[in-house]
Amino acid sequence: MSTRAKQPGKFEKVGECLYRYSTNNVYYAVVRHEGKLIRRSLETDDAKLAKGKLSDFRNSLSQVDSSLGKMTIEELLKKFQATLKTLDANTIQKLGFVATHFRKDWAPGLTQAVRKVKPSEVDAWLGLMREKYAISYYNEHVQFVRRMFELAVADKAIAESPARASKTVKRETPIRQTPTWEQFKALVADVRSQKFNADADDSADFVDFLGRSGLGNSEAANIQRKHVDLEKGKITVLRNKTNQGYQIPIFPQLRPLVEKLMKQAEDKPDAHLLKVDNVKKALTNSCARLNLPHFSHRSMRRCFVTRCIELGLDFKTVAALQGHRDGGILIAKTYSHLRTEHLDSMAERLVDATLKA
Repeated sequence: MSTRAKQPGKFEKVGECLYRYSTNNVYYAVVRHEGKLIRRSLETDDAKLAKGKLSDFRNSLSQVDSSLGKMTIEELLKKFQATLKTLDANTIQKLGFVATHFRKDWAPGLTQAVRKVKPSEVDAWLGLMREKYAISYYNEHVQFVRRMFELAVADKAIAESPARASKTVKRETPIRQTPTWEQFKALVADVRSQKFNADADDSADFVDFLGRSGLGNSEAANIQRKHVDLEKGKITVLRNKTNQGYQIPIFPQLRPLVEKLMKQAEDKPDAHLLKVDNVKKALTNSCARLNLPHFSHRSMRRCFVTRCIELGLDFKTVAALQGHRDGGILIAKTYSHLRTEHLDSMAERLVDATLKA
């Protein structure tokens, strides 16, 4: 067997501003614009298609607005942050932190002209962020810088984004801790039993509501009296990120709790059903007391979904109860690992009555 190392390919000029890479025959545009040499893959090995794409690329370069040639990074950053105001509050806050990091650590300085930014400078900044932060937070920095420079491209301040090749890092598949139904009920009882905590009952109600409704903590915290229709057995839920509403039934396992909360809540339409909106500390302490894995707000939602599936609800129905519009695709992907005992019990349904003695 040959151990010779694979030889790298070469760029071969096949026309004006048009090159082909020898190992895969993919065509590239190589164009000089405003003194800067720009090379871009045309993402095809078809000569005729490559020529058309080259023409389009050169036209896009010629359409750069020369009046924006002096736009600075500071000006672009302010412009980009102004476009974020339509997003939800949590996203604005996260991107605000990223913007702070960019202002502080962008080595060339905020007075640098946008058209002079090099891909290597973007990579250098992202390299600093990669050393400091977890993958998920690092990826937010990548998305931030890509979107910011794409805005400059869209406004025709530059022809090509220097962050175009910047990529996010794939996260390892997380271990998602999910309590059983019995563990969930034990957590609720334990939180409620902490009589020296003035918020014990309210915290327990919040945990109980998450597990019995299948809602996220933000969705649950936003529910007001006017969103609950006991007569029709429906609760209207608003998603924070999209501000879109959907309805869930008041499940039999949820109704006694909802009726209790409606009696306790202030008799005003805008009064919140639940008195607290975050029970992280209560959950952490309860898990420690019960010698259970660390369960979060989201764990209660997973408990609900897992129970639904184990009780025989199909993925499409569970997805609808979660306000998903994908017909159950995400639920099927996420919960395909259900407990072996459930799979075994489902397999036992495959009975052919004619084979019985």
